[in-house]
Amino acid sequence: MREPTQNWREVLLNLKSRGMNAPKRAIGDGTMGFWPALHEVYPEACQQRCWPHKTMNVLNCLPKLSQPKAKAAIHNVWQAETKVDAEKVFDLFIETYEPQYPKASLCLKKDWIELMAFSDFLAQHWQIIRTRNPIEPAFPTVRHRSERSKGCLPRDGMLHMMLKLGQCAEQNWRKIRGFDDLAKVITGVTFKDGIETTDPDQIAA
Repeated sequence: MREPTQNWREVLLNLKSRGMNAPKRAIGDGTMGFWPALHEVYPEACQQRCWPHKTMNVLNCLPKLSQPKAKAAIHNVWQAETKVDAEKVFDLFIETYEPQYPKASLCLKKDWIELMAFSDFLAQHWQIIRTRNPIEPAFPTVRHRSERSKGCLPRDGMLHMMLKLGQCAEQNWRKIRGFDDLAKVITGVTFKDGIETTDPDQIAA
């Protein structure tokens, strides 16, 4: 309820009006309002669900004693080297937990396609596109200052402060892996299991 579709629509339309092209991949959790708005504004953008958030959702459907082993099993899914290997581990997880904990299995199954979308991108980029967490560490610092400054600054002053806080935070950011290969993603080069595909037969497979 805190992030309705209309709010996200306004954010995305604002970005589009300022010249932002359609993203190749949109990464997020199960926030319901974001995905309908994305489909309206950038229908060509592919969806990638955040694995850490999905893992927490699945574990919340399990008793605490079962969570450590289940968490390790889920990690084995998204850390698999190929999509085929991931599907095998996924099937084992479902077979293991579905009889006793059907809600946990359903939680993982319902977003399977979106969860595994990263496998169609360069393997060097997998670490950052499997989750939205890389951008989140900067949020608490900005939120900590802005919440305590409410009523003390005009709107423009608040935005200026948030911009400066963001610029300070970005000094600790690291260049993403595979930075030099981003042009391939932008130009539409096809990947399978993280490897560039040039053979039409390989692409079809």
